[in-house]
Amino acid sequence: MAARLLPAARFIIKGSLAGAAVYVAYDQGLLGSGAEGAEALKKAQTVLPPAIKEWTSYIGWELPPTPKIDFSPSDSWNKGVQTVMSALSVAPTRACEYTLEGWKYMKDLVK
Repeated sequence: MAARLLPAARFIIKGSLAGAAVYVAYDQGLLGSGAEGAEALKKAQTVLPPAIKEWTSYIGWELPPTPKIDFSPSDSWNKGVQTVMSALSVAPTRACEYTLEGWKYMKDLVK
């Protein structure tokens, strides 16, 4: 009986943690627009270093200072979207080229 309940309990715990992570991300504005994401990043950059310093003082660890990250998430997002759309736009042409190369290779093997 316990052998059947353990996997179910694991599944429920993992699902709850995943759901909580999605809820927190949505609540903090990470799943919204680029401006909301940039605002959440700025908030995290101001809140996290003092919290980490406090936690490490409890544990007794000493961590190196956090690096200064200066980038725009919306620019990175736009670059990623442009790269994906560019790849999707040339995908049919590339598929035809690779198919022709494959047929040529197979014909050369058969000869």
